[in-house]
Amino acid sequence: MASVRLNPLDSAWLFTESRATPNHVGGLLEFRLPEGAPRDFMRQLMAEFRGHQEFSPPWNRRLKYAFNKNPVPVWIEDDNIDLEYHVRHAALPWPGGERELGELVGRLQSTPLDLSRPPWECTIIEGLEDDRFAMFIKMHHSLIDGVSGIKLLQRAMSPDCAKSLSLPPFWAAGSESAARPGRDIPLPTVANAAAAAIQALRGQAQTVPQLVAAFATMLKRVGDPGEGMIVPFASPRSILNGRVREKRRFATQQFSIERLRTLAKAAECTLNDVVLAICGGALRRFLLESDSLPEQSLTTGIPVSVRPKDDEGSGNAITFIIATLGTDLDDARERLEAIRNSVRHAKNHVQSLPKQAMLQYTILLMAPTIITLLTGIGGRTRPMFNITISNVPGPDKPLYFRGAELVATYPASIVTHGQALNITCQSYAGSMNFGFTGCHSSLPSMQRLAVYAADALQELETAIFPKPKPARTATATRSRKRATAKTS
Repeated sequence: MASVRLNPLDSAWLFTESRATPNHVGGLLEFRLPEGAPRDFMRQLMAEFRGHQEFSPPWNRRLKYAFNKNPVPVWIEDDNIDLEYHVRHAALPWPGGERELGELVGRLQSTPLDLSRPPWECTIIEGLEDDRFAMFIKMHHSLIDGVSGIKLLQRAMSPDCAKSLSLPPFWAAGSESAARPGRDIPLPTVANAAAAAIQALRGQAQTVPQLVAAFATMLKRVGDPGEGMIVPFASPRSILNGRVREKRRFATQQFSIERLRTLAKAAECTLNDVVLAICGGALRRFLLESDSLPEQSLTTGIPVSVRPKDDEGSGNAITFIIATLGTDLDDARERLEAIRNSVRHAKNHVQSLPKQAMLQYTILLMAPTIITLLTGIGGRTRPMFNITISNVPGPDKPLYFRGAELVATYPASIVTHGQALNITCQSYAGSMNFGFTGCHSSLPSMQRLAVYAADALQELETAIFPKPKPARTATATRSRKRATAKTS
């Protein structure tokens, strides 16, 4: 393979890395052991993994730094990959639950990758309760986007349990997106939104009047409760937006998608609105307990897929919107309505733009984020928004690997100065899986957020669904008749 030069965004993930802010992303994949699996199933899997020396892109790529007039590094193929370094083994004291698993993943996510090697690691984890095991795979953001990476891993599995028995490890399965460039639909992630922003630099100058009009319209709507428009840097300061340290926390939560859709239908909103309301409710309670809830509502940056009014193509366009989380509202129904209105107006505003103007709009929205990465000023200025929340669709059918069923996938994302918490959700086989990644020192007891998310969902259901009328019992009917007779 000829060397491949990194694009500006991927290079930024390298140049802005530090011990406190390593720029790798990860995925926690939980499996159920095959029925009748031998006692040494994990030992066999580990031995076979370390013995499999065939690699496909991007797993065999490592960085080579240029020493010429162009300082941008390039990807080259590595023919001498040490799998004893890349493939590791860990065990929880049985029976390991989600909390213990989250603590281990937090430690794994805290350690930077060795950039002199292909920048990825895989840790096989055993000792989980309910006959489960897990794999935590992390990769540098310059190599691949986190959610795209999980999708790459999922393509290395099979929906057919029998066919999955002979599958090679994920690093040998090949990359469908590499084989068919340009065929994948861009995912709603921060990296893809930033990439769209950089692409927008190629836009034409004739879009400037439309762009000016778009931002003028946004500013006119600020403060109008009927509009619910949120603008950059109108967010309150919070403990989520200071400087971070190197240690990470990680927590997970899982809900039935059918449960979320039923709630969304009853509330006449989208599934993503419900996800944001769950996050808003959990954050409100978490910050209240530490006496650090701002009076003004927290805001979220949301990577979204939008199609402009003049775009007749089949591909999705990726941009970035900012919306309220309603953390200033105690009532769950009011919080959901505030989020729904805010997201709807932000999307409508972006979708009203022509395609070229939308791309330019995206670069202006993403510019502060890119500048923060490059200059390291994050956590020292007023936040553009308080937290990033991504919701990305995944496979809707169960997948298998070596006869083991994949039961959940949880994304682990980047924490950086000014963004001490990231929440990324991915749907899979009828479930919505939440991955909470946070700074250990900024967010003590962050694992409570996962518990509070479940409570926030219950609170939403209580507020939205009509309360059933108490059934009339025979005793109650006789009591009413006796009361009526006495009155007569």
